[in-house]
Amino acid sequence: MTSKPEIAILHYAGPPIIGGVESTISYHARLLAELGYPVTVIAGRGADFHPRVTFESLPEIDSRHPDVLAAGAELAAGQVGPAFIHLRERLIERLTPVLEKMDICIVHNAITLHKNLPLTAALRTLSEQGGTAWIAWCHDFAWQDRLYTPDLHPGYPWDLLRQPWPGVRYVVVSAHRRGRLAALLSLPEERIQVVTPGVDVTEFLGISSQAQRLVSQLELLQAEPLMLYPARITRRKNIQLAIRITAALKERHPRAKLVITGPPGPHNPRNLTYLESLQQLKAELGLQSSVHFLFEHGENGKHFEAPYSVVAEFFRLADLLLFTSRREGFGIPVLEAGLARLPIFAANIPPIRESAGELANLFAVDDDPETIANAISVFLERNPGYQLRHRVLQHFTWGAILKNQLVPMIEEGLKS
Repeated sequence: MTSKPEIAILHYAGPPIIGGVESTISYHARLLAELGYPVTVIAGRGADFHPRVTFESLPEIDSRHPDVLAAGAELAAGQVGPAFIHLRERLIERLTPVLEKMDICIVHNAITLHKNLPLTAALRTLSEQGGTAWIAWCHDFAWQDRLYTPDLHPGYPWDLLRQPWPGVRYVVVSAHRRGRLAALLSLPEERIQVVTPGVDVTEFLGISSQAQRLVSQLELLQAEPLMLYPARITRRKNIQLAIRITAALKERHPRAKLVITGPPGPHNPRNLTYLESLQQLKAELGLQSSVHFLFEHGENGKHFEAPYSVVAEFFRLADLLLFTSRREGFGIPVLEAGLARLPIFAANIPPIRESAGELANLFAVDDDPETIANAISVFLERNPGYQLRHRVLQHFTWGAILKNQLVPMIEEGLKS
């Protein structure tokens, strides 16, 4: 197959409706579309939410549609009546022309939850017709929920919710849910794939589009650790020590990165010469992709002077403050790091001792860079907050989930 497969994502409701499942659909659909997959979201409620994602409204899919509620009342009383049968047939008729164009249909919840049993039954019929690969994304299981079991009865269509469907791949959101679904369906756990929900780092941390451009361009979310030095480029800032510390740290943390936020100081023309010497040192140490002066990364070849709001965003993104200055009047970044709960590694000079006291990790400005790097490495390896942060960044961002789990599953599903 030379072109990307067409993907349908189906649920009772879709974005921009607010909910956990709807949020998952939103991220999956947008990110897949940005990778070039044609994506259609099919839902009873919702609306267009992204220019690259098609939204197909079928009101009878909505769990709160009047016809669904009427059929549900019959079914709750144990009756498979005309309301159920008519709606099932109507859904088959309406879904067929949409799904026959799809290579894959991802169904959220409707295969294990009873909120629209005519839809469940219609999907079972359609899944048996072939031509489309089916993925059942199971968040909730009606037969295992005491709140729902009074409305369930032995036989068709309720048993569809606790039987494995031929040819359908099952996905759950956690290993715990996999165990429960395996027991419900009498399937081996390895037949069920775990794909967790994720987090949007830049949205959660409130990162602006201006900062996002830099984060993406410099691959800062891949840094382990990301060290921040918020300073103008002047000799008293002793930036060469910060660069040498980064080089030493990379021996144990090869993905370490350092970001210096400020431009050359404006009052001494020799600061440009100093910047040139720092760039030469960076090249000599092989740190072209590890040490970044934000000043050099404006758009369209222009210089960039990071506004205070963007610098504050980098405090939220960073793992630690590295502050190697030889002289300061006071050292405001230490206070800002305190507000951001950012660990501080700083030169042992009087203003830093005055503001941070024993709460900062201090070193002498003439200390060996390897010694300082070793202290940073030991700190990081013992810090559960740092460890958890990078566990999240590696495994639980929407981008990581898309790359490592969702896309491989889609491609594998087309081969099976």
